[in-house]
Amino acid sequence: MTRKIAVVTGTRAEYGLLSWLMEEIQADQELQLQIIVTGAHLSPEFGSTWKQIEADGFSINAKVEMLLSSDTPVAVTKSIGLGTIGFADALDLLQPDILVVLGDRFELLSAVTAATILRIPIAHIHGGESTEGVVDEAIRHAITKMAHLHFTAAEIYRQRIIQMGESPERVFSVGAPGLEHLHRLSLLSKRKLEKELHFPLVSPLLLITYHPVTLEGNPKKRFDELLHALEEFPEARFVFTMPNADVEGRVLIRMIQDFVAQHKERAKAFISLGQKHYLSLMKICDAVVGNSSSGLIEAPALGKATVNLGNRQKGRLKADSVIDCDEKRQSIVDAITLALSPRFAERAKNTINPYGSGDVARKIVKVLKTYKLRNILKKKFLDVKWENNF
Repeated sequence: MTRKIAVVTGTRAEYGLLSWLMEEIQADQELQLQIIVTGAHLSPEFGSTWKQIEADGFSINAKVEMLLSSDTPVAVTKSIGLGTIGFADALDLLQPDILVVLGDRFELLSAVTAATILRIPIAHIHGGESTEGVVDEAIRHAITKMAHLHFTAAEIYRQRIIQMGESPERVFSVGAPGLEHLHRLSLLSKRKLEKELHFPLVSPLLLITYHPVTLEGNPKKRFDELLHALEEFPEARFVFTMPNADVEGRVLIRMIQDFVAQHKERAKAFISLGQKHYLSLMKICDAVVGNSSSGLIEAPALGKATVNLGNRQKGRLKADSVIDCDEKRQSIVDAITLALSPRFAERAKNTINPYGSGDVARKIVKVLKTYKLRNILKKKFLDVKWENNF
């Protein structure tokens, strides 16, 4: 009997990490792929990126509208409620055998809440990680406790999930899905990329992705420090990718648009580059700047220096090609200067990535296809024996 695997995606970045897994599921005759699209994918403001999913050859089985046209905490909370209602209908219609989610975004909280009540087994990718600066930290761990199968990006994260009471036989260390692109995609040459982006990719070139730090407030002030720091590099070119649909993300989008308008000759911003263009750009840039997980996972794999700002990624494993810095103008200037130095560039080129080497999709599919689902909804809490008494 064919096993139905429903995959949820709400953002362009998340889809980029899931696409090879979706292809593997679709190609397997013993599995049936179901795709549920939600969140920013369905918003024209964020590029209507659901169209790219269909352009890639996938059929979307359900669309769950949930994103309000506001990024206040109240609006995001209401979006979660709308999403729960929408996912209840979608999952009731599709009746998947397993629901697959990746990461820690609020859209997924809606999906797994509905699946839990509907008694649908949940498989979670990228659990066990820590991002201390954002509310997503709590969402990720909540999803872990609702999930029944876990696929982690590193062994230390597997151990954390076991520490949370999950059974070891349900937790699989498979590596980071984002690295799969580096083995399967043919990245674009600099000349072709310049032509398609309509922008001269002149060195020094900085690729910048910055998202709101939702637990620390005042993203405008923090991002303003970064923009002022960039002014200290008059010879540099800047390519921005827009932030996700997070609390106060629209404030940052307007700031990027204003900065680009003032520096038309050497700055450009994109709502969504797509995985191929984004990684091609990362491969030829001189440094990655911001607070995106791609600076910690994909950039080291491509041998690129990363300037990691603030606490959004605090708690995650980091290669020695990552430079942590405070969100203060001078600290950012110093970190970018170091990242652009020939000595550090050589260091980044030879770094060891702690997130594996790819081939993640096939490992996950093997488990999704063969793991016995009988009684999977019943979980025993594993008590960890502590070495120290507290």
